[in-house]
Amino acid sequence: MARMTMIEAVRSAMDVSMGRDEDVVVFGEDVGYFGGVFRCTQGLQAKYGKTRCFDAPISEAGIVGTAIGMAAYGLKPCVEIQFADYMYPAYDQLTQEAARIRYRSNGDFTCPIVVRMPTGGGIFGGQTHSQSPEALFTHVCGLKVIVPSNPYDAKGLLISAIEDPDPVMFLEPKRLYNGPFDGHHERPVTPWSKHELGDVPEGHYSIPIGKAEIRRKGSAVTVIAYGTMVHVALAAAEETGIDAEVIDLRSLLPLDLETIVQSVTKTGRCVVVHEATLTSGFGGELVALVQEHCFYHLEAPVVRVTGWDTPYPHAQEWDYFPGPARVGRALTEAMEA
Repeated sequence: MARMTMIEAVRSAMDVSMGRDEDVVVFGEDVGYFGGVFRCTQGLQAKYGKTRCFDAPISEAGIVGTAIGMAAYGLKPCVEIQFADYMYPAYDQLTQEAARIRYRSNGDFTCPIVVRMPTGGGIFGGQTHSQSPEALFTHVCGLKVIVPSNPYDAKGLLISAIEDPDPVMFLEPKRLYNGPFDGHHERPVTPWSKHELGDVPEGHYSIPIGKAEIRRKGSAVTVIAYGTMVHVALAAAEETGIDAEVIDLRSLLPLDLETIVQSVTKTGRCVVVHEATLTSGFGGELVALVQEHCFYHLEAPVVRVTGWDTPYPHAQEWDYFPGPARVGRALTEAMEA
C-alpha cells in the first residue's frame, strides 16, 4: 500500500475510475491545468486529455446542470464545486433536477453524477469558505450524502460514488486533507503518513455507501460523528478517560441506523457531534432517531455539540469550532445525568 493524504486519495479515486471507464469525466472551476484549488485533480488533464478533465466557467449552476445533461446521455461526471459554500447557485439543479430524474422518469433515466466539495472550517476561511451544508442535502429525497474522515475511506467511498447510478454529494472536510486534525489547533498536525488510515491501496477498491464504522469501542456512552469531528471525538474520549464508543457515520444518506441503535442500546447514553450550526443541523435528525429507536434504553438525555447559530466567525474560529474540550464536557454531562 501507499501512504496518501486525503488529497492524494481523492485524486487516486478519480484516476482509477477514469482509467477503468472512459465515460467518467471530471470538470469544475480550475480543476484542469491548475489541478484544483487544493490540487485534488492535479495531473488528470495531462493524463486523460482536455475532453475528460477540463475547466468550467465560474457558474456552479452551469457546472451541475451540464453534468446532469451529460449523465442523461450516458456519461458519469465527477464535478467539483470549489468550496461547499459556493454550491447554493447549483442547489436548484441538484434538488429539482438531479435528485428527481429517476422518480420522474419511472426509472427510465438515472443521474450518475458526483458533486465533490471541500467542506467545513478550521482553515481561517471565514464565513464564505467554512460552511457545513450537509443537512441541506440530507433533506432531499434522491440524493446520497457522504462525508469521509480519512484517506482510506475517501478513496473507497469516492469510487463507490462514481460507480453509483444516482447523484452523490461528496463532502470533503478540508481540515483533514493533510492530516487527522483532532481540534487542537495549538499543536502541529500529525500527517497522514504517520496514521494507519493513510495506508491506501493504489488500485481499485470500494467501500459500501451507507455503512458506518466504529472507530473506538466502548461501553459507557456512544458518540456519533462524521468528518473532522470523528478525530475530535476520539481525542475527547482519550483526554477524559471516558469509555466512549465513537461511530464514524461516513454516509449520512443512506444512514447506517442499525449500527447506531446497537451501540446506544448497549451504552444507554449518546452524544452527537457536528461542525454545522445547531438549529436544523443533521444532529437533530440523529437525536430524533435515537429517541425513537432507543428510548427505553436511554439513561440520560442525548447531548449535541455543534457550531453556533451564527455565520462562521473568522475572529472566533476556535470558539465556534467544536473542539475536544467542548466534546469532553458533553461526555461528562451525559455520564453525570
